[in-house]
Amino acid sequence: FSSSFQAVNSRFSNSQNGPLSWGKVSWSELAMVGYLLVLSIIIRTAISFFETPNVALAPELTEDYTERSKLISLGHFFAWSGGNLMNVAMFFVVFPMFASAAMSEAVSLRKPYEIYGMLASALILVAILIAAFGTQSRIPYLNQAPPKRNITLRLIFKEIFETLSNRAFLAVFLAAILGAVALGLKASLHLYFVSYFWEFTASETGYLSLGIFVSAAIGFALAPVATRHLGKKRAAIILGMVALLAHPIPICLRLLDLLPPNGDPFIFWFNLIFGIVDLGLIICFNILVASMLADLAEQSELETGRRSEGVLAASITFAKKSVQGLGILIASFVLYLASFPRQVDASAVPDEAIWSLGAYYVPIVTGIYLVMLAVLMNYNISRESHEENLRELKMRAAASSPESPKYDAHPDAGSDGKGAAAGK
Repeated sequence: FSSSFQAVNSRFSNSQNGPLSWGKVSWSELAMVGYLLVLSIIIRTAISFFETPNVALAPELTEDYTERSKLISLGHFFAWSGGNLMNVAMFFVVFPMFASAAMSEAVSLRKPYEIYGMLASALILVAILIAAFGTQSRIPYLNQAPPKRNITLRLIFKEIFETLSNRAFLAVFLAAILGAVALGLKASLHLYFVSYFWEFTASETGYLSLGIFVSAAIGFALAPVATRHLGKKRAAIILGMVALLAHPIPICLRLLDLLPPNGDPFIFWFNLIFGIVDLGLIICFNILVASMLADLAEQSELETGRRSEGVLAASITFAKKSVQGLGILIASFVLYLASFPRQVDASAVPDEAIWSLGAYYVPIVTGIYLVMLAVLMNYNISRESHEENLRELKMRAAASSPESPKYDAHPDAGSDGKGAAAGK
């Protein structure tokens, strides 16, 4: 549905003014804003109905410290790979069907976005159905729902506040907010950099997208290894810092005029290699942070007596959706500071504006990521403390119901009652 919204927008647009310019619709500005606002709210709400329980399911599938990173890394691998299929299709198939010249010409047309919306909506539907039916067999082996209670609205908010007051959660929560802002900034300016800063063609941009598959594989393979040898927090800080330092290197070298001119094959290969490594580290970082969030479930249960995976996941989802638009706003501010013109032709953009785009972008995105890593330092759950939390919970469960294990034993389960099954 969210992707179909893109296609609907495109059908109302004018090909001369851009894919979302609404040139053929005689609506007032207020009506257009209202339309976009209502549809955006509906879309984000619909996504939350899937995303929140999907994220909350991970801590229940396995309680093992390293196994959680393996499980989450698998989900991130398919998320990045599946999403990137659309990028590859756009740059290798859809855009070349309508424009054979520079990337800036292709992205200014309307028709490609209509096709994009239809293809992406089908991919989203298939992915959600696979996730839903693929995990249905695990339902009997998950934590059982607590007995029904008569609770008031005041008690609901009181319990939510108790859950979200955890120090480790606040660290992950604030880091997620800052990460979402940085992601919105980078995503909003991505086409500006590939189209104007580096002047890549549509096919070159497509080949850059192919590198995302390699990056997803790097993150998938690296996260469990880093978890096992460094621990999640230390690994996230180290890998996040390396990614932070690597990301602006190509842009800084261009600003210092230390690279060959655009169009030289070296520029493409340099960006491809740096992009693969940098994104691979970022994906690994995101996996580790998601796994850190999963480990909060047991600590929260010790403190409150309640399983709160849904509350924890919903709060992170809410934070990301609430502030990602702030990244878009910051991107607009960067374009304003750079005095970037509205022309779609790369040759019409002054060199000063292109240079300023990189000069303003680098310190802003670097600053956001530095604060994010500093906040994450306050996370205080290690492998040892997580295992201690598990022991304490099992002792409580045994004391309250000596003859009833907390989890049903699955035939394929490992020593924790479900970890081995989840890893399959």
